[in-house]
Amino acid sequence: MIRGVRGATTVNENTEEAIVSATVELLAKLIEVNHIQPDSVASVLISTTEDINAAFPAKALRKFAEWTYVPVMCMREIPVPNALKMCIRIMMHVDTDIAQDKIVHVYLKEAKVLRPDLGSNLV
Repeated sequence: MIRGVRGATTVNENTEEAIVSATVELLAKLIEVNHIQPDSVASVLISTTEDINAAFPAKALRKFAEWTYVPVMCMREIPVPNALKMCIRIMMHVDTDIAQDKIVHVYLKEAKVLRPDLGSNLV
């Protein structure tokens, strides 16, 4: 079964270093808490708010050994008024037997406000 594993984080500045570093941190946590192996990943979608454009956050995935062939794509979020700024979101499509309600979705930094309804799944 393909499941969506979601996560989000924020950056304090629109620089390549901040974007890649925050994305590496988020990816590492998603991979760790969900025990994800690259061979089980169908694709990874990474979006940013319109105030992030100094680098492709997808560069972060290439810092992980054995993830070279995992398809990854960046895109821009819809600019909704009053939405969280400086935000990077990830949707990872993973082949897993884990039940939907057991997937651990990870929200870091200011992005913790995005999904308070996930309760104990928040890291």
